[in-house]
Amino acid sequence: MSLEQDQPLINRTLNGDMGAFADLVDRYKYMVYTLAMRMVKNKEEAEEIAQDSFLKAYQGLKRFKGDAKFSTWLYKIAYYRSLDYVRKSGRKIETTSIDKVYERHLGEEENVIMHFERSEQNKTIKDALRLLPGDDGILITLFYYEELSLQEISAVMDLTANNVKVKLFRARKRLMNLLADTLEPEIIRSYAKDR
Repeated sequence: MSLEQDQPLINRTLNGDMGAFADLVDRYKYMVYTLAMRMVKNKEEAEEIAQDSFLKAYQGLKRFKGDAKFSTWLYKIAYYRSLDYVRKSGRKIETTSIDKVYERHLGEEENVIMHFERSEQNKTIKDALRLLPGDDGILITLFYYEELSLQEISAVMDLTANNVKVKLFRARKRLMNLLADTLEPEIIRSYAKDR
């Protein structure tokens, strides 16, 4: 969503309309939950972090300047709330597979075998994401699954856009190396091209 689409809801929220904030929550709840789940790997903890992130966003909404998209600002809150939670619990950040929020529907022209093969490939890629060290899986998730730009990821993770670009390049390379033993090379190329 663009800031132009969110700004009317933000303005209404600042004027006391809780329904407008509920609309913002509905718009971004999957995004926030997905990030938290990716970092803490526990449904209940991810739900708690998501709720806490929205509460923090609501409390800080009057400080939102609109320099970046609302979703980027909210994502940054969720990212740091998740980091805080992981640190307080004494765990290390590990990447996990991430389920797509919306299922793609099979067209009538696709057959079941092609769908099964694609599902297996996606599962293998998601399993490989779990094995990536540090923020690699998170970077790939933000860029490919959440479709954030390099600048948006930069704002979320407090890195320069060039640093994000380099880290993303390295993360893709590590992911491809993990997948090389599992998937056939032509499958890897077709998946990378689709993203």
